[in-house]
Amino acid sequence: MQLIFEKSRPGRRGVDLPACDVPEVDLADALPRDYLRQVPPGLPEVSEPDVIRHYTALSRRNHGVDLGFYPLGSCTMKYNPKRNEQFARISGFAGLHPLQPVETVQGALKLMAVLQEALAAVTGMDAVSLQPAAGAQGEWTGLMMIRAYHRSRGEDRTTVIIPDSAHGTNPASAAMAGFRVVTVPSNDRGGVDLRALERVLGGDTAALMLTNPNTLGLFEEQIVEIAERVHAAGGLLYYDGANANAILGKARPGDMGFDVVHMNLHKTFSTPHGGGGPGAGPVGVKAFLEPFLPSPVIRREGGRVVLDDHRPQSIGRVHSFYGNFGVLVRAYAYLRAMGPEGLRRVSEDAVLSANYLMRRLAPYFELPYGRTCKHEFVLSGARQKRQGVRTLDMAKRLIDFGFHPPTVYFPLIVEEALMIEPTETESLETLNAFVDAWVQIAEEVKSDPEKVRSAPHTTVVSRLDETRAARAPVLRWTGEPSS
Repeated sequence: MQLIFEKSRPGRRGVDLPACDVPEVDLADALPRDYLRQVPPGLPEVSEPDVIRHYTALSRRNHGVDLGFYPLGSCTMKYNPKRNEQFARISGFAGLHPLQPVETVQGALKLMAVLQEALAAVTGMDAVSLQPAAGAQGEWTGLMMIRAYHRSRGEDRTTVIIPDSAHGTNPASAAMAGFRVVTVPSNDRGGVDLRALERVLGGDTAALMLTNPNTLGLFEEQIVEIAERVHAAGGLLYYDGANANAILGKARPGDMGFDVVHMNLHKTFSTPHGGGGPGAGPVGVKAFLEPFLPSPVIRREGGRVVLDDHRPQSIGRVHSFYGNFGVLVRAYAYLRAMGPEGLRRVSEDAVLSANYLMRRLAPYFELPYGRTCKHEFVLSGARQKRQGVRTLDMAKRLIDFGFHPPTVYFPLIVEEALMIEPTETESLETLNAFVDAWVQIAEEVKSDPEKVRSAPHTTVVSRLDETRAARAPVLRWTGEPSS
């Protein structure tokens, strides 16, 4: 397939712009010389049909949940109802300007106020901010509030404790918030090692960050004891909401003892996930942390909804204007459509699907933790590695069966990890076809390992050097034809 630059022909255009209706300005008079191009940019010259056909053909090479199963563990790549996309595109929502007076956007503000209340109810929190634009930013926001809380009490707590099974954003967010990170190991059942936790708790403990269920897909059996010990040490408990699909309508972080929680609206509440956005990571807090929420805070005042900027203890604004509003509309529509019973069904179906796949695949791969999982589970390809085939090879081979590979090599505490999340939206027929593909791959490892090591075989390009592509990307057209 040609690059768009290779389709370029001098003089071809895809648009016909009207004549300029304002006085023209010589850029040499308006801008410093250092900011002016000496030669025109080398943009492709192509017709509108060529542009449409080129990018449509490229899109057909992508895999997404609208095309097939996407069992990416830890990321909840689930199918989302198209009606929620339509709601987000209603002109009164999509056409809002962020600088409109509050009086002219009362409908949007009311939607956001109701969404805050719904998310607080689902998570067991007392107050919610919708500002953070992603899960990682939600983590950072929560940690900044934790820091502000401790400092308001005259305490300079410097350490955040994080399990060895945590998402990579957890230690990164803690470091960005100015904390020292201490890792606590997992026990033989895949939960936090309580004795190891007790050894690192102390007067410098600001918080413990937990995902529950964790990245092994396992529920923390000792969560109440963990919360008691962290609070006894003067620390707070932070909930990473990445795995909320497993507990919707069944359990609430606030009831487990968590003080802060972030939610991934693009994982759990109906925004298409992937490609770098859009996302949203609202943060919920218990009442004693409410004064530290990012400003402005959306709150009801009589019959109106207002943006409250008069908050002396606030950590300040964490996002321009007020987050990704279209994502908030989708989440609102999803919650209203599902209701309490629907949310419970989400968790029940997700957990059932995960346990079904885990038990069917367990005979063919190593299963590090055999207890009942929640919405996802982790297998190990260590057995196949001893036969000369890596987990990465098997993931590449899965592409030939029309499935997106699951997450590989994460969490790091499992050798040759395969992390699989089926979600609640896939049919039994799809799950069975997925199992059949893995069974065939496991047999090929024994009968024809080179076929697996050289996969994929059905794609436009074969095995790529992914490390080189990440470290030395070619992002600029140089005039050389593509091979």
